[in-house]
Amino acid sequence: MTSFSLKIVALITMFLDHISYPLFGGYSYLNLAGRIAFPIFAFQISEGVIHTKNIKKYMFRLGIFAIVSQIPYQLFHFKFINPNDISLNVFFTLFLGLISICIYDYIKNVFSNIKNNKLHLDKIIGIILAFFVAYIAELLHTDYGFWGVIVVFMFYFFKENKLAMIISFIALCIIKYGYRLIVYGFNIPTFLLGIFTASSIIFISLYKGKQGKKIKYLLYFFYPIHLLLLYFIF
Repeated sequence: MTSFSLKIVALITMFLDHISYPLFGGYSYLNLAGRIAFPIFAFQISEGVIHTKNIKKYMFRLGIFAIVSQIPYQLFHFKFINPNDISLNVFFTLFLGLISICIYDYIKNVFSNIKNNKLHLDKIIGIILAFFVAYIAELLHTDYGFWGVIVVFMFYFFKENKLAMIISFIALCIIKYGYRLIVYGFNIPTFLLGIFTASSIIFISLYKGKQGKKIKYLLYFFYPIHLLLLYFIF
């Protein structure tokens, strides 16, 4: 799969997830397909860091669209999901995930001139700071919160080891949904949500490192526009 085809899969599954709320008034099996979207977006952030020519512009673009998307997101969230809940849209999660990656790379550069780094302090400190950024996401109540930032960071951390990336992602899914099943008791919807979230790694594993068609701003504009359309249509 190319980057283009991955993005199309993510956009379609995200749309199915969101249209479930106005059509069915809440959770439906369309939400299962929707679990595939976020991990693909998280993986695309990692790829974006690798291929971007200007990381500052990339970060700025994500931040701007996070701000622009907040009103459409909150309108949709209030109307269809929870009228009493204030949270931040998924672009903020992706933005903080990008921040965690940049911090990690900065720490690695700081330690790059240290010859005796057998304890890999650069990686240890970088990971700790990534967890701190993820904690900030949880405090700010971003979409996917702590878990979402860690997924973004994990895809980048294991970018050169596909097997480790796959195993780590599945482990993160087991932790996220296993915790829910333990705390709230076993139920089929949560179990299926975990299965479909984990299944996104199939699409990611098929990625061949090629860009395909260039749709640089499709995701950025599609996200707030489709939320607004669903808000006004329904």
